[in-house]
Amino acid sequence: LVLASALLVVSSLRVPVASTLRVPVASTLRVPVPPRMTTTAAPEPGDPSLILNVNRKLKDKKSFLQASSKAIAECFSKPEMYVAVCVNDDVDVLFGGSDDAAAVGCVYSIGAINQANNGAVTAKLSALLLEHGGVADNRIYLNFFDVPRANCGWSSKTFAG
Repeated sequence: LVLASALLVVSSLRVPVASTLRVPVASTLRVPVPPRMTTTAAPEPGDPSLILNVNRKLKDKKSFLQASSKAIAECFSKPEMYVAVCVNDDVDVLFGGSDDAAAVGCVYSIGAINQANNGAVTAKLSALLLEHGGVADNRIYLNFFDVPRANCGWSSKTFAG
């Protein structure tokens, strides 16, 4: 009865018969296995990008920009030639109701957004902000966004086509 119920459930699935898995039971039960999906997205220009606002004048802005670009490329394992960084320093930012040194930013990427990568980027950018702007790590917010290919434009089109 159990085997008959399993066959009834399995036969109601609409999965190509060519991809099946044989499971040994009293007799052989054929369980459909959906086709495997693989994604191997190559890095894209403009991917990833950082937009950062800091309420202090950075000591050496060009050096900070270069170091940030390199850090993002390393943390996301993407070629630096595709990284875009925009930093607005000496702007109005309040953090916790205080205008003490603070920063808020957004990191965007097509893929590569995950806990490990985000943590690595946060650590590296926090160290750079402390060195170049005196911003303590507990006064920095970074938000990470995994951007769908259709929502990222470059070279007169989106990455979806």
